[in-house]
Amino acid sequence: MAAQFGRRLRKGAATTAVAAVAVAALSASQAPGVNDHGRQTAADATPSPEASASDGSATGNSPYYTDLPPLKSPNPSPSTGPGPGGTGATEAGIPATVLDAYKKAETTLREAKPGCNLPWQLLAAIGRVESGQARGGQVRADGTTIKPILGPQLDGNGFALIKDTDDGAYDGNSAYDSAVGPMQFIPSTWAWAGRDGNGDGKKDPNNIYDAALAAGHYLCRNNWDLSQQDDLDRAILSYNQSREYLNLVMRWLEYYRKGTHEVPDGTGTLPDNRSDDGAGASPTPTTPGSTPGTTPPGSPTPGPDRPKPGKPGKPGGGTPAPKPPTTPPGTPSTPPSTTPTPTDTVDHLEDAGTAKLTAMAGDTFGKRISTRAETAAGKAVAKVRVRFTIVGDTDTTFTGGESVATVATNSSGVAVAPALQAGEKTGAVTVRATVVGRTVPGLDYKATVTERAADTLARTDDAALTCAPGGEFATQVEVKATYNGAVADGVAATATLITSADDATANDKGPYFKDADGKTVRTLTGLKTDAKGLLKLPKLYADDTTGTFLLRITTAGGATLTVELTVAAAETSSPSASASPSA
Repeated sequence: MAAQFGRRLRKGAATTAVAAVAVAALSASQAPGVNDHGRQTAADATPSPEASASDGSATGNSPYYTDLPPLKSPNPSPSTGPGPGGTGATEAGIPATVLDAYKKAETTLREAKPGCNLPWQLLAAIGRVESGQARGGQVRADGTTIKPILGPQLDGNGFALIKDTDDGAYDGNSAYDSAVGPMQFIPSTWAWAGRDGNGDGKKDPNNIYDAALAAGHYLCRNNWDLSQQDDLDRAILSYNQSREYLNLVMRWLEYYRKGTHEVPDGTGTLPDNRSDDGAGASPTPTTPGSTPGTTPPGSPTPGPDRPKPGKPGKPGGGTPAPKPPTTPPGTPSTPPSTTPTPTDTVDHLEDAGTAKLTAMAGDTFGKRISTRAETAAGKAVAKVRVRFTIVGDTDTTFTGGESVATVATNSSGVAVAPALQAGEKTGAVTVRATVVGRTVPGLDYKATVTERAADTLARTDDAALTCAPGGEFATQVEVKATYNGAVADGVAATATLITSADDATANDKGPYFKDADGKTVRTLTGLKTDAKGLLKLPKLYADDTTGTFLLRITTAGGATLTVELTVAAAETSSPSASASPSA
């Protein structure tokens, strides 16, 4: 279901094995080969070891729809035939508002993260697998689902155990989390990944515009380039850690790339099957009066014995009789496992040897934050999710542009945060480490962003800087700034026509600059080097004073360059000798 929403488990190993075999067999029968984009198809897409080692998933690995795309081309014109549950051309149709949300998210990410190369068809593929395109487009005009879409509560009973992280704000459940909305984010992930995609000032996981934009940002983190197969694999697997899920999303991605069209909201095709062998039952819109994550009294229990929606029994056969219960009435159901999880054993977080964190504005920090999760006895705890959050008024982010990153602790109990990318705001930056799903004191790390600096300044040419009294210098002064031999861009600089080498106060005579009003100026502030480290000063002029003068340029970081300027009267040639008298 969506990116970093939590871990989703199948309902039993046997069911998982059957589903995996079925998907694999159907995938093999439909293998389309290499597409016209030169990418691998789902049947051949093998996740890299790095991708498989992701620390979590957007959806908490909740169940997802396993229906495969149809074999025939998706190109036929929109059908006016079957609505929900229909087949044929409607398979390629995406409800109008849902399709618009995917395309708007692609456009936004193209500007915000152009190196990601996010195709809207990937959002459509994930939306199809996660919620059947918001349950066939059951959305209002603003993109909000008519009823909230919730996955099953992740209580450890057949699914992952993810205790409540939002006090029920998103999923209505204050005991356990559930994946929420058409892109199925778990609340702990939505808390940092949520976006306002429709501009209404809210971040609502049940709004397709908000959810699609959030999914796009989630898939584009870590500087992933989705035009590269390895990064595409990593991004999809970070949404749900399953090879079958990766293959399925890839199949729908390639299907939608071949063609699609919009259909009216509410008329999209509904999926039939899901990964935990429930028949079209999850994610499910909540019903008024019901508890999210549970089945309302009197409702049929999702499962293989319940007729699938849109597939009635044979004519004359009526509805199949339910099988008798295998458990005597009154027998209490098996309670969720009470075995402590690794997260339950965490008592506190400790710094794991983080070095001093300092970087210049615009640079990547050379050191990374390391945090260790420990029990009360000081024993390391592995497989615990640690969330790193950049707090306060700063534009510093983690590489990839996000302000939050979640990392699982390794066998030594250590989680290493992604590298920090310094923004343009200088000063102190706080990064807070917390344990996901566990209330223990957070651990704050301090980082410092210093202003951009240069340690060397040099002129870009060696032309003489001379001028006649009352005239203007023919050559403008241009310098290049570097820091440790590399281009120093965006470095603040000051240029002053100083009194002497030993007196850096501004001179009151000799060469000068002009301000916008044409007035004499002998000190320029607010200068900055460009992207190539270059700084070209305005034209210089001379008053009537002759002599040698000094221009001093200084930058943040201590780089200094002093340039000589000469003001001298033009040389005059001596009178020519008198002509000798003629003989």
